[in-house]
Amino acid sequence: MELKYRAPEGMNDVLPESSHLWQYVEARWRDHCHRYGYGEIRTPIMESAALFERSVGETSDIVSKEMYVLERGEERFALKPEGTAPVVRAYLEHGLHAGGGVQKLYYITPFFRGERPQKGRYRQAHQFGAEIIGAAHPLADAELLAMVMAFFAGLGVPDSALQLRLNTIGCPECRPAYRDGIRQFGQANFARLCSTCQSRLERNPLRILDCKVCVAITADAPPIDPYLCDGCRTHFETLQGLLKTLGVGYVRDPRLVRGLDYYTRTTFEVVAEQGLGSQNALCGGGRYDGLVEQLGGAPTPALGVGIGVERTLLVLHALNAPLPEPPRLDAFVVAFGDAARPIALQIAQQLRMAGIACDLDLEGRSPKAQMRLANRTGARYAILLGETELQTATATVKDLASHEQTAVPQAELAAWIRQRLP
Repeated sequence: MELKYRAPEGMNDVLPESSHLWQYVEARWRDHCHRYGYGEIRTPIMESAALFERSVGETSDIVSKEMYVLERGEERFALKPEGTAPVVRAYLEHGLHAGGGVQKLYYITPFFRGERPQKGRYRQAHQFGAEIIGAAHPLADAELLAMVMAFFAGLGVPDSALQLRLNTIGCPECRPAYRDGIRQFGQANFARLCSTCQSRLERNPLRILDCKVCVAITADAPPIDPYLCDGCRTHFETLQGLLKTLGVGYVRDPRLVRGLDYYTRTTFEVVAEQGLGSQNALCGGGRYDGLVEQLGGAPTPALGVGIGVERTLLVLHALNAPLPEPPRLDAFVVAFGDAARPIALQIAQQLRMAGIACDLDLEGRSPKAQMRLANRTGARYAILLGETELQTATATVKDLASHEQTAVPQAELAAWIRQRLP
């Protein structure tokens, strides 16, 4: 059969054979965030395009090349290309800042970028995110980084399989001089830069540092450390000391500038040694101390992280990390003859209401075909209803592993099965 419709390129269906793995990592993220004092926030899939142009930056690749923009009359919307700006917008719109103090917010969201699909990189992808809004002290940076690494450890990813890369990119006080230094370096080496970096040089010169094509050239670029102001230097040194106290290993990466314009001071990525190929960043984040003010709020320090859900699953598979099996049915009701079908439906419904996962045939199959179906589903028990069972108001319960059979009163089925479930 020729298919008339397919999912858009780079946007994938999640089918039942793998959806339980998504549910598993999502549940682990929710539980993990709860233990660190976060509350869940859910923002729309679509926002004003101006929100991202203002926050992410009009010269960023995301806004200039990858963002999906929808126009309706004079309104311009964008499918969410990242998670932080919508959270900050919601923080301001709903007055989450009014009570003062620190807000810790987490989310699980799809996001959309019109880029070339490849392993671990899709046009619709999904992200775990966490934002800390209102905390200026490097304690917040250290806690967030420790939380991220503990999440992966809890999923069974060994420390040796990951590398936390850390940098500081300064603040609006000291970064302009560094930008000028990188721009001058780029101009001196202009002919050697790739065409993308040549175009970035005037608009966003720091981005030449994370270009994979120009690595050999930018290896000699000046580091930021001599340009840092006292505040940024102290912040970064304190953070490094806190990570040492927590036993969180990291590698200093002076190239790490991230691709979003709102970052200040701390930037970080976690890269995976296996499972992602050349696009090996599993997650990334940093500080965005100016973003709340940029979007209309009071000056408010903040930081956050985004973790790729698809990438997390790819790494777990590559490392053969322990993953749950698909959920099994507890019982499958088998009707021997048409007279038993209404009773089978009634019993199935009673078991479901009692919290027992149960199914039955809906196509009028023969008893033999129903038994094959029960075995294919992986059900623990088959509940057999024939003429004798209908007359005696009982059911024959067959253990599909041991093949033992037991007669059980229909009224006691739920209690009988619950006692024997793990």
